[in-house]
Amino acid sequence: MDKFEIPIEKRSSLRSRLVKNISNIDIENSYSPEITRDIFNLLKCESVIDDPYSIEKDKSNREMLKLYHKFQERVQNSEDKFDTALRLAIAGNIIDYGPTDKFDVLGTIERVLNSDFEIDHSQQLKAEIKKAKTILYLGDNCGEVVLDKLFLETINHPNVFFAVRNKPILNDVTEKEAAQVGIGKVVKIVSSGDDAPSTLLHRVSSEFLKTYNSADLIISKGMGNYEGLMDETDPRLFFLLMIKCPVIGKIIGAKNGAFVVKQNQI
Repeated sequence: MDKFEIPIEKRSSLRSRLVKNISNIDIENSYSPEITRDIFNLLKCESVIDDPYSIEKDKSNREMLKLYHKFQERVQNSEDKFDTALRLAIAGNIIDYGPTDKFDVLGTIERVLNSDFEIDHSQQLKAEIKKAKTILYLGDNCGEVVLDKLFLETINHPNVFFAVRNKPILNDVTEKEAAQVGIGKVVKIVSSGDDAPSTLLHRVSSEFLKTYNSADLIISKGMGNYEGLMDETDPRLFFLLMIKCPVIGKIIGAKNGAFVVKQNQI
């Protein structure tokens, strides 16, 4: 509750409300990101802080932008620019203030550049990018979005929509932070119309759903988006993520800490 600057005298009753809300959740039929969203919004109702992770989001974007040209040079000097840019984008998925504020971005980058994907459908992804007339790229976290930008510059596709959350939630990227790193100069920014840290098709706006349904290819970044879409039977979906939870790893078929490029239903 410190992040929300909730007064001490309110915390006891608020904890009781949170416990009651959580105990009433139908876990078997609920999405983890939706539960996170509901808890987050309950805390925001008792707070004057609209964006409790604003400092972390700004800092991670700025720090990654400082390194941008080094990452760009690494892509340009590589034998396989697509593969290197893809790996950097996936490495950026380590920047996640949801589970922890302790992560090693540069160490993760070196690891992903020097290891195999545990699930590797990268060549299928490359082929689908070439065929697609329209691509929808589902953004995840701030900081990470800088490396998403580099990947999108590398594939240089003329018709890409980059999806963001419509309101602040954890350190997920909104239109404000996407604009901060200049991704709108590379692709079109669109809001999902929802503030869950995921893409939940039963919650997104009708406008976004039209964009989703009409895309030839959907690239989903991160575990949050995976959790919202993992039950979809849609081969247009490709999941790019680092496994940061053993439960998700078991579902997707990869060990904790692994890097994954997975086409849905393959």
